[in-house]
Amino acid sequence: MNHVMPDHVVPLRVYLLVFIALIILTAITVQVAYIDLGLLNTPIAIIIASIKASLVVLYFMHVRYSEKLILLVVFVSIFTLILLFGFALSDYLTRYWIMLPIR
Repeated sequence: MNHVMPDHVVPLRVYLLVFIALIILTAITVQVAYIDLGLLNTPIAIIIASIKASLVVLYFMHVRYSEKLILLVVFVSIFTLILLFGFALSDYLTRYWIMLPIR
């Protein structure tokens, strides 16, 4: 039988470091949630969540060591998601620019 050898073997140490980073970022998210930063609460939470999602995708889903086509698919899907959020947010933010008179 032919056994297919993996292209890249990630050491256990890397997984543990990523896991510790995810735990630390979760603790930071919880601590920031209790601090009143006004309008900055949501952007900071989104930035921390994006960093955590990036770590999960890169290491636990093995995208960091995958082929270029997989990386392209991931980046295109992230760009599409940003466009989707951007269009939804632009609709939400401009909804009351034109106030119709109430009859």
